[in-house]
Amino acid sequence: MREALRGLTTRGRSFLAAALAAALSALLLGEKDLLRVAILLGVLPLLAALYVGRSRYKLACSRSLQPHRVPVGASSRVVLRLQNMSRLPTGTLLLEDRLPYALGSRPRVVLERLGAHQASSVAYTVRADIRGRYEVGPLVIRLTDPFGLCELTRAFPSVDSLTVIPQVTPLPSVRLTGEYAGTGESRARSVAVHGEDDAATREYRRGDDLRRVHWKSTARTGELMVRREEQPWESRATVVLDTRSFAHRGEGPTASFEWAVSAAASIAVHLRQAGYKLRLVSDSGIDITANEAGGEGLLLDRLAEVRLNKHADVATLVERVRQRSDGGLVIALLGALTTTEAELLAGLRGSGATCIAFLIDSSTWLNLTPEVRAEANHAHAAAALGLMQSGWRVVSVEHGSKLPALWPQAARGSQGFAWRAVLAETVAGGVR
Repeated sequence: MREALRGLTTRGRSFLAAALAAALSALLLGEKDLLRVAILLGVLPLLAALYVGRSRYKLACSRSLQPHRVPVGASSRVVLRLQNMSRLPTGTLLLEDRLPYALGSRPRVVLERLGAHQASSVAYTVRADIRGRYEVGPLVIRLTDPFGLCELTRAFPSVDSLTVIPQVTPLPSVRLTGEYAGTGESRARSVAVHGEDDAATREYRRGDDLRRVHWKSTARTGELMVRREEQPWESRATVVLDTRSFAHRGEGPTASFEWAVSAAASIAVHLRQAGYKLRLVSDSGIDITANEAGGEGLLLDRLAEVRLNKHADVATLVERVRQRSDGGLVIALLGALTTTEAELLAGLRGSGATCIAFLIDSSTWLNLTPEVRAEANHAHAAAALGLMQSGWRVVSVEHGSKLPALWPQAARGSQGFAWRAVLAETVAGGVR
């Protein structure tokens, strides 16, 4: 009751002040009728406080998000269901759901009185242009009496999560050669992908049976190699996301990093739907395999929260990929590279992997002077040439590029003799 009295509105406090003034006047003037008026003015706010105070503990609220996972730019519908659990009707209710700034302004909905054990639902929509995980709630309800003399606020503790995932773009079907990894009875496929001598071997790992040591490959490589005789054939792919903060440019939803995240999501979903055993790796701690039920959702949820990392570097990225690498496809979404970093990425060409790089020229996200633009083009061409010389297929990405248009180049590699010569000439020209 004490808390309810603290919730008296300006009108309610005015009634009490008028009641006190009328009572004093009645005592001074000896007017009994005026005293009755004072009692009436004083009782009304107290009854309102009692009414609101009792009803505030008899409400139940639930919230549902439809859906709870949406792509960037899409809307989700939030449904609030409020139920009066008491036998007393409520007054007018003002509902306000707390939202983060990225989801827009806080919705305010007026709900008319609820009768005894009556329930009512209200809905509103939210939309986010920036991926991430956002908390919706808690719900704040302002309870008032029919005369507006008392108003109390109640916050429900429940909070729901809305995940805004990257935009996933459908990609055309292309033949990506070199995607098979593992061994098994199909030796012809193994030879076609890996070669005759080392088609069914890999580096020795602790716990491997020494009877599986392949001595011919061990003698040739200088490292202990074992046969992979019982590993089933499957299509494998590793999607690598470069999160180095200094490798990307631009801000907000149009930044080069957002292009890379959306491309990683699109490629991962496309390959998984094509039957690949998929792995997603970044240099900021992501390393997940999306093969079990619900794996696609898990992958997109992680990409919804990935951020640029100022401490990330290419050496760490290469090491993370190689920890569990076993051939197949490696598709990397890379920001700006130096020639030294391009040489480090050559380490991913081991284990018979086919490596494809979507090399983002992040300088095209900036307005540069002609001199600075020429230097940036030279650095980008040098990095692309370094990757190609180490066996990578390279697809150059500029501001405004569309992934579906670039995707077929992943099969061809876009690194024929003509393009390689152009890059070499560009790099040589920059040196002169």
